[in-house]
Amino acid sequence: MSDLKKVVIDGNEIEVDGAMTLIQACEEAGIEIPRFCYHERLSIAGNCRMCLVEVVGGPPKPAASCAMQVKDLRPGPEGQPPLVKTNSPMVKKAREGVMEFLLINHPLDCPICDQGGECDLQDQAMAYGVDFSRYREPKRATEDLDLGPLVETHMTRCISCTRCVRFTTEVAGIHQMGQTGRGEDAEITSYLGQTLDSNLQGNIIDLCPVGALVSKPYAFTARPWELSKTESVDVMDALGSNIRVDTKGREVMRFLPRNHDGVNEEWISDKTRFVWDGLRRQRLDRPYIRENGKLRPASWPEALSAAATAMNGKRVAGLIGDLAPVEAAYALKQLIEGQGGVVECRTDSAKLPAGNRYGYVGDATIEDIDAARYIMLIGTNPAVEAPVLNARIRKAWSNGADIALIGPAADLTYEHTHMGSDRAALAKLQNHQFSEIKEVPSLVIVGQGALTGADGDAVLAAAMDLAEKTMGKLMVLHTSASRVGAMDIGAVADGGVAAALDAEVIYNLGADEIDVPAGAFVIYQGSHGDRGAHRADVILPGAAYTEEPGLFVNTEGRPQLALRAGFAPGEAKENWAILRALSAEVGATLPYDSIAQLRQALVEDVPHLGHIDEVPVNDVTRLPTGQLGDAPFAPAVTDFYLTNPIARASQLMAELSAGMKARRQEAMAAE
Repeated sequence: MSDLKKVVIDGNEIEVDGAMTLIQACEEAGIEIPRFCYHERLSIAGNCRMCLVEVVGGPPKPAASCAMQVKDLRPGPEGQPPLVKTNSPMVKKAREGVMEFLLINHPLDCPICDQGGECDLQDQAMAYGVDFSRYREPKRATEDLDLGPLVETHMTRCISCTRCVRFTTEVAGIHQMGQTGRGEDAEITSYLGQTLDSNLQGNIIDLCPVGALVSKPYAFTARPWELSKTESVDVMDALGSNIRVDTKGREVMRFLPRNHDGVNEEWISDKTRFVWDGLRRQRLDRPYIRENGKLRPASWPEALSAAATAMNGKRVAGLIGDLAPVEAAYALKQLIEGQGGVVECRTDSAKLPAGNRYGYVGDATIEDIDAARYIMLIGTNPAVEAPVLNARIRKAWSNGADIALIGPAADLTYEHTHMGSDRAALAKLQNHQFSEIKEVPSLVIVGQGALTGADGDAVLAAAMDLAEKTMGKLMVLHTSASRVGAMDIGAVADGGVAAALDAEVIYNLGADEIDVPAGAFVIYQGSHGDRGAHRADVILPGAAYTEEPGLFVNTEGRPQLALRAGFAPGEAKENWAILRALSAEVGATLPYDSIAQLRQALVEDVPHLGHIDEVPVNDVTRLPTGQLGDAPFAPAVTDFYLTNPIARASQLMAELSAGMKARRQEAMAAE
């Protein structure tokens, strides 16, 4: 039971946890306190002094509400609950004074500042500022930093709230930003002028309460009031981060994170945030047919007819790529199986057991990481496979969790025990007793790199065995946004991906990470001209994830809804609609004419997909133990920035990938 205390705030008596700070207690009472440096997910700095409140009976000066806890307040003379005022003349005068100090050196940049319209300093200056300044001295100016191609800096605007320093140090786990100097000479800078080396650095743009850190690719392109805002879900990794898509006309202008404590808190990875330029480039905007070895533009009836003719009477198979919504995968499965074919979603040959949800999802939720005291990572590098999930593991580590890794050595941004990189290390661990771990929450996280080998099912069985021995939970960390949903609908072939590639006609639904053998007739349906389209005989242009509504099931098994923010370019159509049109052409019309009817059929087949944003409880169904090989675990993701067709179409992702490779190369001494 927590230590509850009574406190009276502006005449309202409330009861809160004594460990709460005053700023949190005021929020519980429904009173908003202005702040610049305080942030719920960062440590307390207490250096902007904007959140001052009056503590009655306390010292004769206002107190910083972000740094004072409720349990530190003294009761009244007769034992009454302590009294806090947030709107007294003392508080009003103090806040006006703080605002006046903040604006002494702040430049009058608002008309040309990218933060204009969504700036905390603007909003609070309207509420607490005065209409004149008593200062006539020249304003201080500082040099801008070069933090790399993502974050643009205007350090003259900086108010030294240190949010960026705390985020990079505590959440992202890099130590390149800090504050030097004192008084008027204090400034935020990077160590030896280094650029930031993190997959989460874009979050400091959202954290900055002024326009000191803004998005470099988005600079001067739009104002916030011109944008249409759509709530959606990210598909760049399997975490299913909640995002907001901002569009101007038909163009996606930027992606911002949405708060979801159970998934991504309020962070997103750089790939999620900056991949929007890939949505504009190398798009498939009309159907194509290959004739005499060359692709030529075609009309929709012509392309659908060519695809239907090719499928007629042949052995057909379907491949489901990494970015396909569940609806499209379901429509493809019904179409291909209606033609006597098979459909396969495990295009990387991962040994995920069909029908055993515990085997391909596990029984842990992402929130379980927070409470875990022991975390075992097997064949995964979460820093590149799911950077936001990795930040959560780092948070558990900073709260005292012990972390061990079996797999390729990697910089995970936190201390961990590297127990080996091959199957032998896993086999050795199976003989351990784990008596010290059984008493506390523990977690086994197994990655796709561990499951893609020939003995992937034996590795998965060993991971299940470890979870049982430690009395902990199992999490299967996926790298593909569509994989769990496709497994849920049973899009698996008996012989795996090899059986699907053996067909005469292959229907490729956005699977660009796989080489289709010569000889097969390939129908490619996707949004970008990537590897799959180069190999195709018929190309049917589909919508990208921002251009159609769709269900995606994340790595913990949580169904989430991505909403349409814009429309597909040219003649491209929604993915489910293309499959519905093709089904009529082959004479086996699918029984739905709208996405609502399709979802109804889908939920009847797989009921848990109807419970949006809920994680179903999976029964623990263990696999029989198998013989482990002796090969080292291979990384599932080799280049964080180029994992899917949208990212590979992005100029910015190509630049970031090249920069990462250059950093990884050993620095050579000049002879």
